Amino acid sequence: MKEDMHQAMGYDRAITMFSPDGRLLQVEYAKKTVRQGSTAIGIVTKEGVVLIADKRIVDKLVVPESVEKIFEIDSHIGASASGIISDARVLIEEARVKSQQHKITYDTNIDILSVVKRIADIKQVFTQSGGLRPFGVSLLIGGIDRGKPILFETDPTGIYFEYKASVIGEGETMIEEFLHKNYKSDMTLQEGFVLGLKALKKLFEDTSFNIARIDGAFISVKDEKFTKFSRAEIKKVMDKIMKK
Repeated sequence: MKEDMHQAMGYDRAITMFSPDGRLLQVEYAKKTVRQGSTAIGIVTKEGVVLIADKRIVDKLVVPESVEKIFEIDSHIGASASGIISDARVLIEEARVKSQQHKITYDTNIDILSVVKRIADIKQVFTQSGGLRPFGVSLLIGGIDRGKPILFETDPTGIYFEYKASVIGEGETMIEEFLHKNYKSDMTLQEGFVLGLKALKKLFEDTSFNIARIDGAFISVKDEKFTKFSRAEIKKVMDKIMKK
């Protein structure tokens, strides 16, 4: 009832206008958009960082390989998104440019926090500027920094936090609870990948849990290189999970 009153008074029409109880309704709508987006999971293991995403392919005529949900930012950094993926592409491109500028200037890999702060700063500006709308996307950004696996999450407000494991998008509450119960910091990359796929299987019906909609990648401590899981690797793990 209170939200309906706010809308009637126009507090949800301008990003720069606070409602009487201190809310920016356009930002809250952006966060709701993320919760309706396809699921993305990030997991830190002792061997590196794993990113797993649901492509949510709803049309049989779509070529699954053309749907990208996990992005390479630099050789040692990857990201996944939930929400409006076109918004994510803009932010990912900005992160790539910043990473390459750093490499050209200093001849070294950029630290992950600098990339996260740049993305978060852009998001924050879009929550206080007239004529703009907030980015309707959350990002999981993971990689290797000075030999240490790191994972961050940023939301539409420009807030960011470091996590051991995190999930954004559809089924966030259910999968978060699953990760709390089953996450272990001494997992291998393979075990982290299995955990992420088990979480997605828990969310979806068996009939909709298929290889065409799964995307996965990892950055290992060993070589600090962003690598996509092959279709064969994903299928092998999924087959084992489905048999149990």
